[in-house]
Amino acid sequence: MKRYVLSLAAVLAVALVAAGSALADRSLIPDLAADPSVWLTLLQESPLNPSPPQPSGADEARAGTTLSIYEHTAKPWILSAQGCSAAKRQETGVVVLDFGKPAFRRHGYGTILFSGRFSLNHRITTAMVGYAHGYVSCLPEGSTASITLARGTSNYDPAVPSAYAAGVHWARATNKLGRILVREGLADHVEAAAADDAEPAWDRGFRKTRDFFHGFRAAVRGHTLFDYGSLDGGVGVVWNARQMWYVAGGLRHTQALPEIYNSVMADEWADLARIAHNRYHRDVSFAGVMTQGTATCNCGLRPNEAHRVLERALDSVGVDASAIPDGGTNIVG
Repeated sequence: MKRYVLSLAAVLAVALVAAGSALADRSLIPDLAADPSVWLTLLQESPLNPSPPQPSGADEARAGTTLSIYEHTAKPWILSAQGCSAAKRQETGVVVLDFGKPAFRRHGYGTILFSGRFSLNHRITTAMVGYAHGYVSCLPEGSTASITLARGTSNYDPAVPSAYAAGVHWARATNKLGRILVREGLADHVEAAAADDAEPAWDRGFRKTRDFFHGFRAAVRGHTLFDYGSLDGGVGVVWNARQMWYVAGGLRHTQALPEIYNSVMADEWADLARIAHNRYHRDVSFAGVMTQGTATCNCGLRPNEAHRVLERALDSVGVDASAIPDGGTNIVG
């Protein structure tokens, strides 16, 4: 999670090294409630994007947004309830379940959840199957709604012997989820994917991030790895353009689901898209936008507004914004 508190003018006024350090200081791990049942109840009671039943104009085309979640637990019954809530909200699109940073314990790879507890990859997979069952079982009869369910992690201080091996195991677990979805008749409504909150300030040398993505690419079987990170000041402040583009569509099976919490972040992503188009003759592959917040958190834009802001930023640098899927996802915890 990253919150920007400087205006664009202030960012430009700060020297590159200082800016990178300041942004690193503002990289935060979400402070989430200890009991997931508390916020699960709130999610069930409150719609993601309250709006009139029949929106019109541009908002009507982008009415579909999803809720992504910083996970405190890998208990299948809790994630099943989350999936059911998503179905009742008639969500369709990308859903990221963020299970925290990569870790290795008990002779196996997994993550440190946002509760601080360790969960093995196979337990995360079982929990995601629970989410899928909850989603499908609560859809109205005959519904054609579908989600891309992404197992999320980050490049924040991975506690693993090998980031490459962590990427391999993340891909294999994604492959396994895909097979289970087919076997249990869920694949018409739920597609398996993976995601990484890849932020430059958390891996200034890019080495562990690169190794994780390489490992994922080596083992994945057709599933997408979404980058739902930030750019931490823009091209050249921490990572160079090639490094940023590499995890945001330059590498096979990757797509960008960029954090767009404000217009500054949109401008940074638009600049990267311009450079990728002009220098590498390939476009950043956007899968939508990522925002953050709840009714009690003033955390910036919401998906529909963030989508419009990114579109304007791309148009301003001469990059075609028409390929960005409508809507986006709002991550809470």
